[in-house]
Amino acid sequence: MLSRGDLTDREWEVLEPLLPVSNSRCGRWRDHRQVVNGIIHRLSTGCQWRKLPERFGPWQTVHKRHMLWSADGTWEKLLRHVQAIADAAGDIVWDINVDSTSIRALQHASGAPKAPPPASPDASKGAAERSVHLRAHMHLRSFLEEVVRQGEALGRSRGGLTTKLHLSAEGKCRPLSLVITPGQRADCTQFEPVMDKICVPRLGLGRPRRRPDSVAGDKAYSNRRARAYLRRRGIRHVIPEKRDQEAGRLRRGSRGGRPPGFDKERYKKRNTVERAINKLKQFRAIATRYDKRAYVFLGTVTSAALLIWLRS
Repeated sequence: MLSRGDLTDREWEVLEPLLPVSNSRCGRWRDHRQVVNGIIHRLSTGCQWRKLPERFGPWQTVHKRHMLWSADGTWEKLLRHVQAIADAAGDIVWDINVDSTSIRALQHASGAPKAPPPASPDASKGAAERSVHLRAHMHLRSFLEEVVRQGEALGRSRGGLTTKLHLSAEGKCRPLSLVITPGQRADCTQFEPVMDKICVPRLGLGRPRRRPDSVAGDKAYSNRRARAYLRRRGIRHVIPEKRDQEAGRLRRGSRGGRPPGFDKERYKKRNTVERAINKLKQFRAIATRYDKRAYVFLGTVTSAALLIWLRS
């Protein structure tokens, strides 16, 4: 299965240069490859951190490393690097699709303490350790402000306590951008955040690519704001019109304007985002949410997306 197995030598060669290096002032880091393999094992099995096999080393080390990399943006940086490699090779199909999926949260995923983000670096610590914690603190600040308003991205929906994952996927069923919200949040409200998070860097000179060739979505994204956003950026879109919107347009006659363009053949490819969701949910730690903190769960989803790109 896609979610099983340790990193191969080829996959490790891609990731190793971007991981933090050890420094004598903040102690010797345990082998990153061993730790990442432990995180992959937990992703695929959904086991408790303390139940990790001994071959991955102390479970506390694996857990804390995952939390740190979720906080300081390391997982996101690795994902963008792998996307940049694929884009340089012409391997990304820029006809993207957007959708969302609800993820049932375990009862123990609730009840996270309303605590501030990790403390600012202590002056008594080494320079390297202070820089790591400072980077994590700054990356978390804006994210946690939104999390406080959303209650750790946990909400009530028909499925009970749930988190909703909003994503965009390119033409080969690989996630491009990820956003998490409480389970009751409507899809259309997160369309712009999902689109704004698309950012594939260039390996050489040039700005990151942020604009796809086309975007397809279901009727949940059929509103004036989404269409105006895409039209303003010059992006061709394929979003079906809701029946009540069509009826209202026809009722207004010539003042209702022209119907939005709709390409049936392009819309048939929207299933790529459904298949991307299916790939993500092969990981049991994503099919059910176990993480209390929203930023840690987002790191879990991002690390799974990274693995999908590495093994595609």
